[in-house]
Amino acid sequence: MPTPLYNELRPGFQSGDYYRDRRERMADEKRKSGILGLLGDIRPGEGGLAFLMLFNLLLILVSYYVIKVVREPLVLSTPGGAQWKSYSGAGQALLLMAYVPLYGWFSSIVNRKRLILGVNLFFLACIELFALGVKMNIPYIGVAFFVWVGIFSLSLIAQFWSLANDVYTEDEGKRLFPMIAIGATLGSPIGSQIASRLFHTGMAPELILQVSALLLVLSVLLYGLVQKKVSAVPREKAVEQQKLSKTGGFQLLFRSKYLLLIAGLLLVLNLVNTTGEFILSAKVVEAADKISGVDKKAFIGEFYGNYFFVVNIAAFLIQTFLVSRIVKYFGINGVVLALPLIALGAYTTIAAGVGIAIIRWMKTAENSTDYSVMNTARAMLWLPTSREEKYKAKQAVDTFVVRFGDLVSAGLVFAGTNWLSFGARDFAVTNIVLVLIWLGIGVALVRKYKTLAQETAA
Repeated sequence: MPTPLYNELRPGFQSGDYYRDRRERMADEKRKSGILGLLGDIRPGEGGLAFLMLFNLLLILVSYYVIKVVREPLVLSTPGGAQWKSYSGAGQALLLMAYVPLYGWFSSIVNRKRLILGVNLFFLACIELFALGVKMNIPYIGVAFFVWVGIFSLSLIAQFWSLANDVYTEDEGKRLFPMIAIGATLGSPIGSQIASRLFHTGMAPELILQVSALLLVLSVLLYGLVQKKVSAVPREKAVEQQKLSKTGGFQLLFRSKYLLLIAGLLLVLNLVNTTGEFILSAKVVEAADKISGVDKKAFIGEFYGNYFFVVNIAAFLIQTFLVSRIVKYFGINGVVLALPLIALGAYTTIAAGVGIAIIRWMKTAENSTDYSVMNTARAMLWLPTSREEKYKAKQAVDTFVVRFGDLVSAGLVFAGTNWLSFGARDFAVTNIVLVLIWLGIGVALVRKYKTLAQETAA
């Protein structure tokens, strides 16, 4: 037992306090050295909600990747498929100009629970309509489906992270987001492999879509458990029923220099990535055309299924074992600037004139970093923002701004292929220039984040 002299040297501590403090420190060391320690800094009482969030994100991503693999053969088997794939960004941007205000209006008239339920039911209905359209072989259904998938994925994932940013404080988010994001990197390879195997068995695309619909239903049910868990937190009881003001997402975006920097970074990021995807898609179609006696849809579907699987296995490993440590040791600087540095190396290599095998691995490196490190950065960047910015402005940035990057990329692809006779090397050189701009925006954004975080803490 501690002596009186010990208690004098340690003011405020009685003998019971000493042993309780020691037990807590030992438990903390045990937690950090165990399985949870590999995933991040998860403190007592945080694991239940965090793992529910992780599993919910996993279901969303499995559903999305099943759909994502289905969309590739549907759009690329359409005449001029690789170019249509790039041009589809224009359709997505136009639709999002209407979708973002509608989302903002809906979020202003319902509470958080009804907002999440309503949006998910809307997308479930869309899946069934597209399955019917594919079965009826409606002309250019693949292009329409590609446009819709871009909105579906960005909107649901943005909404998930809006909820996460709403229920977690800045300190909690920094510690737990790397772990929660494991759900995305784990769900992605599972979804792509499921779709790849279903294609390999000869299952029709419209039937594969029913798998994604079922998974989305399970996600809605899991959201109910998340909401119940969140409602038990005292500070969330009043917040959950609050409705947002009628200020629109675009209005909130243009009011804030910080949000404009996020928008600029994501726009350039997506422009670079989409242009890179065109490089790979064109090479895949070229390879499919050279193989005789093989179903073109099946070849493309199997290629992309395996490609997405490898990308996402790599992303899962990076997310699980590296991202929390990057956040811990390098902070926001590390997670924001890692991807542009990887992309700079990838497109420098492609510009050297390598073949499809090397291009595939360069895109694998870029995309796996995007889906792990950068996805965590995108979530963390919203921690010091207001509640309305988390829901409305995030939808505007994560949907419209990202797809506007697709629109700019479509213009770049059109000009490059039709006016400038660009090949893979030329598009890669263009991306190198864009990545340098991206790095400049990233540095400015990191500085603004630190200033805003200090102001919020104060």
